[in-house]
Amino acid sequence: MNGDTAGQRQQRPEGWAATRAWVEKQLGAGERIEAVERLRGGWTSSMRRLRVAGPGGDGRHLVLRSFVKPFYVRHAPAMLTREADILTMLGPTDVPVATFQALDADGEHCDHPSLLMTLLPGSVRLGEDGAERRAGLLARQLVGIHRVQVPEGARPRAYQAWTSPEVVRLPEATDRPEVWRRAVDVIRRDPPDHQGCFLHRDFHPGNVLFTEDADATRISGVVDWVETSWGPADLDVAHCSTALALLHGPDAGMRFADRYTAAGGRLSQDPAAHLYWRMLDALAFAPDAEKVAVPWRELGRTDLTGAVLARRLEDYLLALLRRYG
Repeated sequence: MNGDTAGQRQQRPEGWAATRAWVEKQLGAGERIEAVERLRGGWTSSMRRLRVAGPGGDGRHLVLRSFVKPFYVRHAPAMLTREADILTMLGPTDVPVATFQALDADGEHCDHPSLLMTLLPGSVRLGEDGAERRAGLLARQLVGIHRVQVPEGARPRAYQAWTSPEVVRLPEATDRPEVWRRAVDVIRRDPPDHQGCFLHRDFHPGNVLFTEDADATRISGVVDWVETSWGPADLDVAHCSTALALLHGPDAGMRFADRYTAAGGRLSQDPAAHLYWRMLDALAFAPDAEKVAVPWRELGRTDLTGAVLARRLEDYLLALLRRYG
C-alpha cells in the first residue's frame, strides 16, 4: 500500500490532497476539478460533490465517497468493491443508480478508501409534507429492486443480521419493559425459512433521492449500495418500515408493508415469520436510533431527539406485537 500500513491509514486524519490527485487522474483530457462541496446526511462515509469543468466550458458533477472512520476503513475493500460491482450490474436496469467511475477500495492512492461515481439528480426528502406520497413511491421502487434478476453465480452475499438477542440495548428508562422483553423473545428463534431475492439491505428515505415539479414527485435515484445482500424481501421492507416509524410515527411504519404488497411485492404469509424480520430490524435501532438520528438532524429534522425516537421505537414495537404477535 505504497509504504503505509492499514493501521497507519486508519489513524490518519481526514485528508483530501492525495484523493484529489487520484480523482484528477480519472478525468478526461482537459477536465479539472472546479469546486468541491461536502454533502451532509451520511453516517458511514464522507461524501463530496465535485464540479468538473471541461475544456469547452461544459461541466459535469461527480460524487466521491470516502470511508474515514476506522471501522469502515477496515471493511472498505469489501464494501466499496461490492458497491462498485452493484452499480455496474444495475446500470442497464430500471433501478435509478449512479454510474460507476473509479475505485480505490483499499486507499492505496487516496487519503482514504474511495469510490467515484456520477451525481444523481434530486435530493433526500425527510419532512412531513408529502411523506405519504413518497412512501407509496418508496414501496413501488422497492418492489422493482426485489425483481432484479441475478444469476446464481453473481448473487451478492447472504444478508447479515445487525443485532441479536444478546446485544440489543434496551432503554434505560421505560414504563413498558414487557414490550421490550416480548420483542427480544421474538428474535430468539432461528431465522424463518424464506425465499431469497436481491436486497438493497439499507433501503430507507435517507438513501433515496426525489425530484418534484408541478406535475409529480418522482424517485430520481437510489444510493448507498454497500450493504447489498441476498435474503428475504421482508427484511428490506422491515428496514424501510422502521425508518418511516421513526421519521413520521409508528402508523407510517405499520402502513409500509401494506403499500409494498399493494404495489405487487410478496412477503411471508406467516405472521410469525414476518414479525421476526420486522423485529430483527427494529431492535437494531435500540435504544434511541442515534445512528440515523445524527444524519437526519443534519438534514433538518432537528425535532428527532433521542427521547422522541426512543418513544416512537417503543410504540412501533408494541404495534408490531399487536398486529403480528
